[in-house]
Amino acid sequence: MNITVLGSGGWGTALALLLLENGNNVTLWSYREEEAAALREKRENPVLPGVALPESLSLTADISCVKESAVVVLATPSFAVRTTTRQMKPLLAHGTVIVSVSKGIEKESSLTHTEAIAQEVGEDHPIVALSGPSHAEEVGRKIPTVVVSASKDEKSAKLVQDLFMNERFRVYTTDDVVGVELGAALKNVIALCAGISDGLGYGDNTKAALMTRGLTEVARLGEALGGRKETFAGLAGLGDLIVTCTSMHSRNRRCGIAIGKGTPPDQAVKEMGMVVEGYYAAANAKALADKVGVEMPITQAACQVLYEGRDPREAMVELMTRERKQENEESWV
Repeated sequence: MNITVLGSGGWGTALALLLLENGNNVTLWSYREEEAAALREKRENPVLPGVALPESLSLTADISCVKESAVVVLATPSFAVRTTTRQMKPLLAHGTVIVSVSKGIEKESSLTHTEAIAQEVGEDHPIVALSGPSHAEEVGRKIPTVVVSASKDEKSAKLVQDLFMNERFRVYTTDDVVGVELGAALKNVIALCAGISDGLGYGDNTKAALMTRGLTEVARLGEALGGRKETFAGLAGLGDLIVTCTSMHSRNRRCGIAIGKGTPPDQAVKEMGMVVEGYYAAANAKALADKVGVEMPITQAACQVLYEGRDPREAMVELMTRERKQENEESWV
């Protein structure tokens, strides 16, 4: 099958190699010609050192490459999802399946990526979200990974499952697109908080509490917006949360560590040199929570630290001394 991957960052490159390995004709698109030229010359992406790019992988900066594709994988940063979709739309063949693999929420609208894509392409193209605990660095090195393919269109979800799945990359399917996308986006906020905790010198107890209660509030918001509770206990929720909060591959965690050690948040984001999705997702999550009336104390504290200059130690004390609660809202009903 002819497949184009739009976005030659680490994740786009790793997925392009996986699809190529599975016997597809794959083109990897870069936003800038100089990036594509460097990849063609060196046959290696600097963000995936030691991972060779075979000659059979086509490398280009010409977006007209999507014309002959049955599937287009959108692997751009969050801020470029809508603009890239708008750019490619006139070139797509009718029925081309669009796979969104970026994790985040659109900053201006607070829409998920599949919602933003759907606004641009209408009903002509099935849209699938592919997500789960999946560092590009590990997928590129062929380390066993398990993710989930989410779409309202069962046929398209299963097509993506078949295209990506092999002995080292397992794919499940679901129709809970909202749950999968919100789990993927909002876990980045909790990962930032986990990193801040590490930077402050707190221990495993603190991180475990942030992860557990963070997942609770992410699921609470997700349910209010139409997701299913069980999705947040799955790969796109708990699974992605674990990997992002505990690994040094995670730019959100690394950025949080810098903030915890005293670097101002905007400076820490800038010094990462890559998009820190959790920094932007925090504001979106709070806006959505306020809109639907959902309590998200960790996310609120994160916003205060990230945007209002609040000392993270003070924020932690406030979280620890909130009014007494039951752990589960459903208890003793």
